[in-house]
Amino acid sequence: MNLSIKELITVQEMLFQIETIRHLYPKLSLEQYENYLKEMVPHNYTQIAVFENDVCLGLTGCWSATKLWTGKYLEIDNFVVNPEFRSRGIGKMLTHYIEKKAIELNCSSIVLDAFTGNFAAHRFYYNQGYAPKGFHFVKILDETKMTV
Repeated sequence: MNLSIKELITVQEMLFQIETIRHLYPKLSLEQYENYLKEMVPHNYTQIAVFENDVCLGLTGCWSATKLWTGKYLEIDNFVVNPEFRSRGIGKMLTHYIEKKAIELNCSSIVLDAFTGNFAAHRFYYNQGYAPKGFHFVKILDETKMTV
């Protein structure tokens, strides 16, 4: 495979990859995706994508911010690899790129959330050197507004 990695920084670039995101959120409409991205991009949200020619095989969103407990950090969000191309090193390419980006941004850490029942993701992140630091508690206020 001849793979390349690219950082997507505009809403339009991200919208072109909706079919990849739909592997994670199958019910996400183009309109909803665009509205979310228009809110997210001004808050340092970008996407990192792996391509073979012009076909996106996987991508992850990320954003940097600062919290009192960690200082500046980079957060992985919406990490997805097309199921047809899993176990081919695409996820590793994404996490390696994220780590280099976090170092360049002078971040103290990289953080992410993985759903409690997603054991394949847990195994992957453990293998990449990530470990749980705590719990991310959620109180659902209106389930109809969620995409999962």
